[in-house]
Amino acid sequence: MSDAPAVAPLSSQQDKPEEKLSYRLITGPDDRSFCERISAALSEGYVLHGSPAATFNGTSVIVAQAVILPAAIATADAAVATAVDRLDSDEDLSEEAYEGHA
Repeated sequence: MSDAPAVAPLSSQQDKPEEKLSYRLITGPDDRSFCERISAALSEGYVLHGSPAATFNGTSVIVAQAVILPAAIATADAAVATAVDRLDSDEDLSEEAYEGHA
């Protein structure tokens, strides 16, 4: 038996709620439980992303649905807008910037 003292998590780690992922792919058998998991994600602020997918594994239908947080959409949209603005700007686009690209 070890005489080492038990290490307690730092209080900042205990108080900090787990950060939500921007993207989740929820999978499982096509049943009520799967629908409840999707409903729970929607109630947590996620939105559906794309169409659901379904496959048959030889025994049952397995489904998948991607969900994302709206903030992830806004962040991606802002990144695309910034990239487009940079391409549209009058910045000096030398050949060196594209070196290695066909």
